[in-house]
Amino acid sequence: MSEAAGVSGPSGHPLDRPELAPLWRALHTRLSSGRPVGRVALGPLDLPAREALADLLGLDRLPEPRTTVALARLDQVLRESLGSDTRAVAEAILGPVGDRAADREADRGERTALWEWLDSHPVVTAQPALSRWTAQIRRSGLVRGSAEATRDLLDSALTVLGALPAQGEPLAVFATAYLGDAHALDDGTRLAGTVLRALAALHDTEPPASAADRRALWSRAGIADDALSATVLTAGLRPTGSGPVARSLTAYTDSGHAAHLSLAQLRDPGALRLPTAAVHITENPSVLALALRRFGPGCPPLVCTAGWPNSAVILLLRQLAAAGAPLYYHGDFDGEGLRIAAHVLAATGATPWRMSAADYRTAHAHSPTGPPPGRITPAPWDPELAPALERGGTAVLEEHMADVLLADLVLFAHRAGQG
Repeated sequence: MSEAAGVSGPSGHPLDRPELAPLWRALHTRLSSGRPVGRVALGPLDLPAREALADLLGLDRLPEPRTTVALARLDQVLRESLGSDTRAVAEAILGPVGDRAADREADRGERTALWEWLDSHPVVTAQPALSRWTAQIRRSGLVRGSAEATRDLLDSALTVLGALPAQGEPLAVFATAYLGDAHALDDGTRLAGTVLRALAALHDTEPPASAADRRALWSRAGIADDALSATVLTAGLRPTGSGPVARSLTAYTDSGHAAHLSLAQLRDPGALRLPTAAVHITENPSVLALALRRFGPGCPPLVCTAGWPNSAVILLLRQLAAAGAPLYYHGDFDGEGLRIAAHVLAATGATPWRMSAADYRTAHAHSPTGPPPGRITPAPWDPELAPALERGGTAVLEEHMADVLLADLVLFAHRAGQG
């Protein structure tokens, strides 16, 4: 290699010259691929670059404007003249050679770990309806191309979902309590959009398209509920205490009537000690009405969610559970009913009541002409239930199982009386 004239570049290396820059850039790129490199293609090269390349390699004629350079030949030349190989020279001029193949493999590993973490998260496994949301998350890709940033976002979203339904507090108050930032769930934030898409999947609706839709979905999740209009229907509850809620509930129960409790009353019940007897939960008010007709003042403790439970329902059930009352839930055998059941079980720790695949098959045999079941999602408490509902092809509404449920309550009341 001759000592051809030229001005060194920023690295100060004797081969860091403008006319050789195409060679080093091409080599640096190829070496950073992480794959074996035998030759590197160059061009089109201008005349100074062709002359510099011929001088570097000791060629007796100029290379073509488009040419290739064998890495073995270049290594030999550089070792003889500088005692360095091609990789060392490329790194001296342009910086460390990367390994894009290894980087891609690391990225794939990070993505795989991220999605496995998301799919196995307790909030997701407890409510399989969220699988539609997790699929959307995968399709939308990583936040800023980063698995770490995506996990941070999802961790916050799952913290929110795990705390819902809220107890009617304003969104800023809820966000402060669970995220430490009053504005974390403000309209238009990425986190708010992520949570709202999850709620839409949970309720089997389209993602909200307007501010009014977003407010309605937050309201269904117990955010900023009207503390007076959010109520829970009960029967058979006999709490003790001198507060207004305790007195009114006991009076209604003694008269054989149902009672509606508002969220405001549950927040400020006065002196109240809830019973520790088992409480049965129904999805439909008609079943509670039939129980009252059957039992009157002797009705066992019942709570009705009236479909998707609002914040008053969840607050009362959590208060009962905290007092030590076992909770047992029954609802419709259809796609929506399975999602409501999963939500109630996850939010309150209730146990399924007559909600197994065997219960569905028995009920379906007696009521095979129900409505279509709608979109079916897995039931975490019984992996066979969703497939059984798919095969059955029709829903069994809770009212059609009223006789069986009332018979259970008779046995329960008898056992409670013996106790």
